Amino acid sequence: MKAAVLVFPGSNCDRDLAVALKGAGAEVEMVWHKDTALPRGIDLVAVPGGFSFGDYLRCGAIAANSPVIRSVVQHAQRGGYVLGVCNGFQVLTESGLLPGALMRNAGLRFVCREAALRTETSDSAFTRAYTAGAALRLPVAHHDGNYVADSETLTRLAAEDRVAFTYAEPVNGSMNDIAGILSENRRVLGMMPHPERAVDPVQGGVHGQALFRGLTAAFEAA
Repeated sequence: MKAAVLVFPGSNCDRDLAVALKGAGAEVEMVWHKDTALPRGIDLVAVPGGFSFGDYLRCGAIAANSPVIRSVVQHAQRGGYVLGVCNGFQVLTESGLLPGALMRNAGLRFVCREAALRTETSDSAFTRAYTAGAALRLPVAHHDGNYVADSETLTRLAAEDRVAFTYAEPVNGSMNDIAGILSENRRVLGMMPHPERAVDPVQGGVHGQALFRGLTAAFEAA
């Protein structure tokens, strides 16, 4: 699998994502936000966490209008895979690749800790290595992670089995405790928790490993 990790001014998880992907066997290239095209042969685009452009206007709003995002949207429309983590999830909603929006946490405070999660589906390349219903723990670090959407969108996400992860405990006030969602074709995943910060025992846990290993294994199988 060949992956591109985007880099914006204010990104701080781009290297973590690259390390996690390389550790799972992927070939990784870093791509600057002003680039107008993705490298040839890219299978996955990873949009990292951080504070792109200082979170001015709305989190992810300026990054979503970066030149490279036009290529990311085209990549997704062609059936390519996209992973957005934390600020990356915000970028994906702002760019229209995923429905809904990420708003200020219900407690109006930055949340930075390990959170208990539940895997809601194993039917995607991103979650295939998890068992539906399985518990896991991943770090969260966000101020605007409160997922909101209209009732029609929430109903559709549930009916189409597109909720990837939910919080098993109160974290940020997200509707239906949503922590991560999939696109209609199940090839775009946006999630607020950080799997790339849980791939090595020295990080305090390895529950994020399955996401990256399952993803690269899906490409090997294909």
